[in-house]
Amino acid sequence: MPAPLPSPADLHVHSTCSDGTEAPREVVRQARAAGLGLIALTDHDTVGGWEEAATAARATGMGLVPGAEFSAKQRGRGVHVLGYLFDPTDASLASLMRRVRDDRLGRAERLVANLSRDFPVTWGDVLAQRSGDATIGRPHIADALVAAGLVADRDEAFRGPLHPAGAYYVGHFAPDPIDLVRAIVAAGGVAIIAHPAGRGMLPDSAIRALIDVGLAGFELGHRENTAAGTAHLREIAEAHGLIVTGSSDYHGAGKPNALGENTTDPAMVARILSAGTGSEPML
Repeated sequence: MPAPLPSPADLHVHSTCSDGTEAPREVVRQARAAGLGLIALTDHDTVGGWEEAATAARATGMGLVPGAEFSAKQRGRGVHVLGYLFDPTDASLASLMRRVRDDRLGRAERLVANLSRDFPVTWGDVLAQRSGDATIGRPHIADALVAAGLVADRDEAFRGPLHPAGAYYVGHFAPDPIDLVRAIVAAGGVAIIAHPAGRGMLPDSAIRALIDVGLAGFELGHRENTAAGTAHLREIAEAHGLIVTGSSDYHGAGKPNALGENTTDPAMVARILSAGTGSEPML
């Protein structure tokens, strides 16, 4: 009989390699302290934290699933897709991640230039909020606004000057979710839509199209999901035999989300581990 999987499992956490506030090794330590047995490091459009997280996981006995959170757009609607156990050297997926990161940088510079018309914030202020070579994004700009005393926290920044409907906002490149799911699957990964029942929930027709190209499931345990949307997507998941996960979307001090506030059933973790062929988990 196979050994039981480490649990509880939180399959959506972020580090300073994207927009979290703790280094990958510290995220692993915090997860262990919170009583978790397994996490997935899912920084935005990067695998930069995998090696450090793996080293920390070995040292602490934490289970680790390598992953990333990818940005996509469907008819102007933002869609986030969690990819697990994909091959980070796959040329198509790596190229896609690189294009998204490069565009984020240019977009961030333009956004800061817009803000600087009315707020005393500079590109240097934003760079001071970045750790290592993390791709600059709106959270770093929000942190610069907080550091300057212009807003109280990230949430106020996102509700105000960084709101997508505001005068300062600048859009960024994101692939169609169908192309993204195809790329994740082709790289041996498992594709799960993150917080799918929150704002901007996809229509059923779009969900069916994603299932047809290999979407594996939904992250239904997430604080941003609505009860009605979750119930509807659970019906779809059951009808199609999809994977259902629960996760915190932890960002350290960047969000109120607490490690382990939602977790994934071991049977669903086992399905992800069985389906992913592009990289190896640490168990």
